[in-house]
Amino acid sequence: MFKRLKEDIALIKERDPAARSSFEIWLTYSGLHAIHSYRKAHWFYKRKMFTIARIISQWARFRTGIEIHPGATIGKGLFIDHGMGVVIGETAEIGDNCLIYQGVTLGGTGKEKGKRHPTLGNNVMVGSGAKVLGPFKVGNNVKIAAGAVVLEEIPDNCTAVGVPARIVRRGGEKVCQELDQIHIPDPVAQEMCRIKVQMSHLEERIKELESDKNN
Repeated sequence: MFKRLKEDIALIKERDPAARSSFEIWLTYSGLHAIHSYRKAHWFYKRKMFTIARIISQWARFRTGIEIHPGATIGKGLFIDHGMGVVIGETAEIGDNCLIYQGVTLGGTGKEKGKRHPTLGNNVMVGSGAKVLGPFKVGNNVKIAAGAVVLEEIPDNCTAVGVPARIVRRGGEKVCQELDQIHIPDPVAQEMCRIKVQMSHLEERIKELESDKNN
């Protein structure tokens, strides 16, 4: 237990430039407390003591603002930065060394039974306020921009932005624009722009045809 705690604190020191000391992290980092409470709740959940598991998870939600269902599956090295408003559903699966910012939801899209929440691969970054909704997989080394809404599978080594999310980078090559957490490209606006350009060309062509006809 203490070994795992030391590993978690070392991870936070490595990833968060604002982290100053192990003591401060242990006392004040809500993501750390939420993950440790999840591990306790998950232990009871696997042994079918569901009510105790939910009590632990709901108490952690009250203390940290982070709700992790005890049925979720979480790998090693998860860092929840700030964390307020994070929701991780019952059948969600998270790989190793993932980074989740505040306001993220790993949720479902309805009341269906069985697998209904997403699966994140290893080394996935989910930006603040992003929503990943549905029983699909997000591949390894994926980056999801702040505010994105992901509704379908994302392959490995991709960057996704927008509502709904679109892939803008794949395997290190640009598909669209570079990821920018502040100036995020809007795929819908870009498509509307292309349509306007096409309409403008069509209008010019129609005018030319009418002019030729009159002559």
